[in-house]
Amino acid sequence: MALLIVLAALAFLMLAAYRGHSVILFAPVAALGAVLLTEPSLVAPMFTGLFMDRMVAFLKLYFPVFLLGAVFGKLIELSGFSRSIVVATIGVVGRSRAMLAIVLVCALLTYGGVSLFVVVFAVYPFAAELFRQADIPKRLIPGTIALGAFTFTMDALPGTPQIQNIIPTTFFGTTAWAAPWLGTFGALCVLVAGLAWLDARRRAAAATGEGYGEALLNEPRAFDGMRLAHPLLALLPLVLVGTANFALTRAIPHWYGTTRSFVPAVVGEAEPIVQDVAKVAAIWAVEGALLLGIACVLACAWRTIARTFTQGSREAVGGALLASMNTASEYGFGAVIAALPGFRVIADALQSIPSPLVNEAVSVTTLAGITGSASGGMSIALAAMAETFVHNAQAAGIPMDVLHRVAAMASGGMDTLPHNGAVITLLAVTGLSHRQSYRDIFAITVIKTLAVFAVIALHHATGVV
Repeated sequence: MALLIVLAALAFLMLAAYRGHSVILFAPVAALGAVLLTEPSLVAPMFTGLFMDRMVAFLKLYFPVFLLGAVFGKLIELSGFSRSIVVATIGVVGRSRAMLAIVLVCALLTYGGVSLFVVVFAVYPFAAELFRQADIPKRLIPGTIALGAFTFTMDALPGTPQIQNIIPTTFFGTTAWAAPWLGTFGALCVLVAGLAWLDARRRAAAATGEGYGEALLNEPRAFDGMRLAHPLLALLPLVLVGTANFALTRAIPHWYGTTRSFVPAVVGEAEPIVQDVAKVAAIWAVEGALLLGIACVLACAWRTIARTFTQGSREAVGGALLASMNTASEYGFGAVIAALPGFRVIADALQSIPSPLVNEAVSVTTLAGITGSASGGMSIALAAMAETFVHNAQAAGIPMDVLHRVAAMASGGMDTLPHNGAVITLLAVTGLSHRQSYRDIFAITVIKTLAVFAVIALHHATGVV
């Protein structure tokens, strides 16, 4: 019965998200409903002492990353830099390779620090124009954008500033550059297999005479021919974020040491505040890099941005608040579920998997799939089982960097089930339905999940990190 209660709570939250209801509202409802059915007297203590505590702890660590990433992405859009990057990429790759061009553009933007959701809005108009000119079915656009934005640059490539690559740093004491060779290998597996799938789908459509399509929804307006920035200038902020993240990751521990303490200047005697730098160095590095990227965009394109900065910054802040609160609410939900007796049954079943890395990968991707969120599912899994993962890995002689990379990549596997927020947003923006386009998104999801196990096999076979 305890197990059924936990599964019912997870199913309820998944159904609520699938139907478009707010996770911020329904995550506590689902969690506390499970507590009510398990031990009614613990509803209030669990809500205040566990759900809200973990929710606030998540926001304390990660909200600045969400906020700065959203602002940076919006400025890249308002400055016209994203459009310049798209046009330049098309010029290099060629319009005949529309899919490859869109995948590369999405990859550049996400690896440069632009939010996944912002990339969807920024790239779709150009993808629609390219696909229309190449007479490729529009229904293949969501899968193409998903491959470029939701997969290898989100959590596989070392150094990516996306939140899915930052969360493991606080659990394993690693940096965003953990396991560079394994991450690069995994990224190549996803890219090559994903492009092969999409190209096979394009050729199959061409063989039947299917074109772009007619009477479609949400077709973008024609381009206005605005003057574009030089592509090297447009790339400068993205390159700056990447290089600054790399440099700050190494400099911050040198500057601050392992801990830093200070006494707040308040009336009366105050206890010193001690900050464990090792747990937040990677987060500080990403925040500093995004701040430098924002300053670079403002310095290079202030005249273009100034007219719409107020409205654009409001939209960025609103988006950051919604995304971070959704994830934090799922984090609180996971903390409550992990404290219930029924979750122990699930944890024991997952822990029965002998390989520490396979155990971690299955646990993370399972919970990411249940919640429909890569960051949320990974947060739930690591909050509940990180100590076990670390203990098993140390016993097997597995470096923490490998644990980091496997957890990050696994979170971006089965997370893109139909109720995933990014999937729903992507289909809404492109004016397509699950029936039309989800098959390709799911195929990319399967490829991404299998790539995690390819990375694990490579590490076991060679010991490479």
